[in-house]
Amino acid sequence: MEPYKITEPGSALESPLNQSRVPTLTQTLLYQPTSAAIDGRQVDEERRNSDDDDDETARVPRAFSLVGDFTLRSENRVSDLGFSPIGCFGAVLPIVREEAYEALRTFEVLSVETNNYRSTQACQSVLNTLVSSSSEVKDIYYALRVQKILKCDAGWENFKDVTSKLQSTISGASSLFDFYFSVGSLVLIKELDIDAEVKLEDANGVFRTIKSLGQSDGRWRYNSNNPESSTRAAGIAIEALAGVVSLAPLDVDLSLIGSVKTSIAKLFESIEKYDDGALYFNEKIVDARDYQGPLSTSSSVVRGFVAFVDVTSEAVNVPREKLLGLAKFFLCVGIPGHTRDFYSQIDSLALLEHNNFSIPLILSLPSTVLSLTRKDQLKVSVNTVLGSSAPPVSVRLVQAAVSGSKDSPIINNQELRFDSASGFHVLDSLPESADVGYYEFSFRVDLSDADISNFYATGGITEVSIYLTGLTELEGAEIAILDSDHGSIDTKNKLELAGKNSVVLSANHLQKMRLSFTLSSPLGNAFKPHQVLLKLRHETNIEHVFVIGNSGKQFELILDFLGLVDKLYYLSGRYDIELMVGDAIMENSFVQPLGHINLELPTAPEKAARPPPQPVDPYLRYGPKAEISHIFRAPEKRPPREVSLVFLGLTLVPLGGFLIGLLSFGVNLKGFPTSAVPAVFAILFHLGIAGVLALYLLFWLKLNLFMTLKILGFLVVFLLFTGHRILSHLASVFAKSKSA
Repeated sequence: MEPYKITEPGSALESPLNQSRVPTLTQTLLYQPTSAAIDGRQVDEERRNSDDDDDETARVPRAFSLVGDFTLRSENRVSDLGFSPIGCFGAVLPIVREEAYEALRTFEVLSVETNNYRSTQACQSVLNTLVSSSSEVKDIYYALRVQKILKCDAGWENFKDVTSKLQSTISGASSLFDFYFSVGSLVLIKELDIDAEVKLEDANGVFRTIKSLGQSDGRWRYNSNNPESSTRAAGIAIEALAGVVSLAPLDVDLSLIGSVKTSIAKLFESIEKYDDGALYFNEKIVDARDYQGPLSTSSSVVRGFVAFVDVTSEAVNVPREKLLGLAKFFLCVGIPGHTRDFYSQIDSLALLEHNNFSIPLILSLPSTVLSLTRKDQLKVSVNTVLGSSAPPVSVRLVQAAVSGSKDSPIINNQELRFDSASGFHVLDSLPESADVGYYEFSFRVDLSDADISNFYATGGITEVSIYLTGLTELEGAEIAILDSDHGSIDTKNKLELAGKNSVVLSANHLQKMRLSFTLSSPLGNAFKPHQVLLKLRHETNIEHVFVIGNSGKQFELILDFLGLVDKLYYLSGRYDIELMVGDAIMENSFVQPLGHINLELPTAPEKAARPPPQPVDPYLRYGPKAEISHIFRAPEKRPPREVSLVFLGLTLVPLGGFLIGLLSFGVNLKGFPTSAVPAVFAILFHLGIAGVLALYLLFWLKLNLFMTLKILGFLVVFLLFTGHRILSHLASVFAKSKSA
């Protein structure tokens, strides 16, 4: 019996996706032409809150996504999705989070170097999780998975306690998750090859306990107290049972393994299908809060199925084409918007790439748009889901026919030539009967070596939609003005649609305008483009669009201006004429100005419809305004310098008079306090007055009114306090001298 690997079937990916193979991965898609870019299927977990399961499935379109939707940009693309393993370690958290493993596993599959994450903090976080007595089994499980990727030196002498803890958890487990994390952790310890004896003595009993949660339809319950069953829980349970088989000291009872295989077969009978052949598992919504989308549910089933077939020798009764359908589903969902969904997608593809049941082979085309003008070759490649080379195969083009006309194929049962240099299967040239159009090509892939047919799934017939493009022929273009009464031609002008035209026409409301031309395919067949329009644009920018009808190759439009006066809002004047012909398979689509016509229409009646208001150009409304140039008035003429100095001297005269007055009155400092404390308050009071005077000067030179008032408020409080103290002292001195 082969050793069990909890999610990956080997100790390492045999052919890891390296940088040179990242572009190859995009070739595993089933391509659609550029015009179908909006058909890329996106299955996000954001739809978990949907109230209607059928509505979600209906919103997922049929077509496989474009190569651009699935281009993996290695580390940069993963970083864009929000993966940050380092943030899950070290000082941020003492334990390893589930998100850390998902990010590292994604890096591993994409061959993004993980040495940058092999830091001391990361490995210490792994060790702390393993040896901590408070760690839950889920934390231990993901710590072991991270250790397997980073290969930390975790000190395996402590693993006896961890093993005992996991064994005891299994003995008392009652929920499916308890079994899943405990059994999975023991399997990971066993894979470390550290001479630790890891086994389940009562493997059959544990197997029966997990199996008892299963239902007759192949789904499982999360615990015995929950009557609701789940498809995602089935994948978890099958993976846990595979772990039990791996840990059993003796072979598990074959009848138990047979019952699980029956459940797996029942589970795959409930798989759902898109029209394009993609298969997926989906949950029946019971509680919207616990709903898991198709991507998460399908990924869980793939993990469980791959794990179980890797540990059993007997075949499982599941058609190999169903694994191919699941592979197409994971490839066609594009890049999910949630990191966990991206991990589920990449991990599932890696498991399908390396499994012991059947490896899906994906047929893809580098281009589904072929030019008849350039004589493009039809190229087909066959690879595994991650872009590895497929074994020798032959690709046969079973049929190629116009879409909807399979009874008249242009190619029947033709084998494509394999070009060993490019790795493509090539159809050198399309038949002469191939014309422009939308075709359905049917391919069949057959293995060259019949002995390996049991190891690969090719899927039988694969249908791919292909556009054949070419140059159409447009001839006999003319525009004329007709008289309404007799239909005679008043003015006629030939048009050269390959060059410039500047037709000038005149008409009134009693006349008509006729535009006609012939259009044919490269083989001379009738061809009707998706868009054949004539546009009239009035000088007020009011536009009118008319569809040009056809009869076979002949296209003709007659505008009766008498019947169009209401639609034209009775607006006379100049109308520019523009012809538009375009189609996805038409290489010479064009928008061609033809000239203009001067229309004379009657005056609008009072109740006639008015022209709609024209939208205002946002640039004119919200764009930059015209620069305003300010013109300042010339400064007033100032007096001579001598006059200003004389005026300054006159302003200082009152100050001199004030000083003379003080001397004449005999002002002195005899009343200044001599005691220490009153003297201090007297000095502070006078300094406060000096501060007020200095503040006036600053207000004149620098400060504004608000700043001045704020500072003045503090000075006023200071002056009130010191002034009150010194005045109280002077009053007491005066009272004592008077009483004496």
